[in-house]
Amino acid sequence: MITKDNILKWLKHYAEIISENKEYLTELDSAIGDADHGINMNRGFQKVVEKLPTVQDQDISKILKNVGMTLMSSVGGASGPLYGTFFMQSGNRIQGKMELSDQDFLFFYEDGIKGILKRGRPNLQDKTMYDAMDPALNALKSSIDQHLDTVNCLRAMVNAAEKGMKDTIPLQARKGRASYLGERSIGHQDPGATSSYLLLKSLLDVIST
Repeated sequence: MITKDNILKWLKHYAEIISENKEYLTELDSAIGDADHGINMNRGFQKVVEKLPTVQDQDISKILKNVGMTLMSSVGGASGPLYGTFFMQSGNRIQGKMELSDQDFLFFYEDGIKGILKRGRPNLQDKTMYDAMDPALNALKSSIDQHLDTVNCLRAMVNAAEKGMKDTIPLQARKGRASYLGERSIGHQDPGATSSYLLLKSLLDVIST
């Protein structure tokens, strides 16, 4: 079970993690992108944290939609539309909920990814955030089928996302700015996959403490 309080703590913790890793994410992005992923994500999630007090009494779906709208309006590059869409779409099937069962969380994550697929149209091995997110989704489905508890479901997701993130290193980028580099994009970890892994890792941190 994931409560609304868990969600609020997660968003604040992720903002802290992004702040701590903004230079690392920007360094990753400097190799294959615009060198602004960490800067943009940090700006966006600091704005999210600023606005959380105004929505903390609302249900989880409305909080997530507000997060998405904030990111869309404050994050530049591809990150704003993609993460913004993820959060805006993630509340589609959990409207009115103040806590999420594992099945509800599957709806949350699955709908968020559907938003990313619709907006960015990534395929696996395009060297994008989807390469971390899709394996995590499969791990969540498998964990629920095995009747694992919430912490172990999340742990399986984080492990799968980490592997997906690392598996982007040998890939040649086929989407976004990195695709312009052709074979020169090989050998670099994708920054979007990295921030996607950190998104799940930060939720595990909150749920497991």
